[in-house]
Amino acid sequence: MQTPVQLRSKLPDVGTTIFTVIGQLSNQYQAINLSQGAPNFPCDPKLVQLVNQAMEQGRNQYAPMTGLPALKEAIAAKVAELYGRHYDVGSEVTITASASEGLYSAISALVHPGDEVIYFEPSFDSYAPIVRLQGAHPVALKLSVPEFTINWDEVRAAITPKTRMIIVNTPHNPSGQVFTADDLQQMADLLRGTDIVVLSDEVYEHMVFDGQRHHGMATHPELAERSVIVSSFGKTFHVTGWRVGYCVAPAALMDEILKVHQFMMFSADTPMQYGFAEYMRDPATYLHLADLYQAKRDLMVKHLADSPFKLLPSQGSFFLVASYGHFSSEPDSQFVQRLITDYRVATIPMSAFYTDGTDNRLIRLSFAKDDATIIAGAQALCRVKV
Repeated sequence: MQTPVQLRSKLPDVGTTIFTVIGQLSNQYQAINLSQGAPNFPCDPKLVQLVNQAMEQGRNQYAPMTGLPALKEAIAAKVAELYGRHYDVGSEVTITASASEGLYSAISALVHPGDEVIYFEPSFDSYAPIVRLQGAHPVALKLSVPEFTINWDEVRAAITPKTRMIIVNTPHNPSGQVFTADDLQQMADLLRGTDIVVLSDEVYEHMVFDGQRHHGMATHPELAERSVIVSSFGKTFHVTGWRVGYCVAPAALMDEILKVHQFMMFSADTPMQYGFAEYMRDPATYLHLADLYQAKRDLMVKHLADSPFKLLPSQGSFFLVASYGHFSSEPDSQFVQRLITDYRVATIPMSAFYTDGTDNRLIRLSFAKDDATIIAGAQALCRVKV
């Protein structure tokens, strides 16, 4: 009998996640999907038409490695108009094959074995594994609960000579909280005189509610000089399956990122880039997203008014966090599975966003859904027995 190949896993503790479990259970019970952070409604037919047109015109071969010039120009113009930072189209803007590829390329290019990378939990689940794959050490700091804010004194205490990068995310997945101008200033004061790079995940940049401004890194000149900013066309234009994103950064940082990007993907999908470039000629395609998603947030809040849950404020993103600890001590991973089996509604346990499984008896709801799904999901949650 042949001896099996012996493997050494780089991520030995990474296996089937609660996201997979919830997805399978949700399909089995045909549950209402308030779990996935992806819209279930169609994008603008005009955008599909523009992409089809690009295909029919033969725009089906490799795009330039850093992206289609017209699309890069549209991004640079948008960032300058909204945030006041002027990025050089030739050397400081790159189109990536999803925001996830932008995150991976940035971490892989700028983080070395033995480095430390500070990030904040609860968090998007890819940050720590990507850091570990570089032979570096992820340092998780916990946001306060239920405010989900950063304690900058804790950040100061966590910085060591090995700290190479800080990863931030605003608007925040999963909590729905956003950075303030004070957050930016405190971070700038903290990092001044260091070589620490900021990686800023801003995929929900256009979903900021209640008249607030998006306080991204590009809005702060000092932070912009040390920041890689990653965003997503998929989140912005309701086409998460197209897997196209972008990043902007000072030329010295971007030069290193491109060394990784060229060997990972070389270039993002060409027809989509042509479609986005044409579509973004009208700024209204993204400037009114806050109104759209705020209305969906408010609709969910309205229909959960009679539920047993306590709702935490959502200032941005696709998400609303609900607390159930006042009526149940059930672990959140079990609680969300019971919501599927007993009430036919799928949500996400917040413990899934902590590497140590911290359980504050909170669940994440996505309102990036059509109105019928939001209402049906909320009605199901209103039937939960206390």
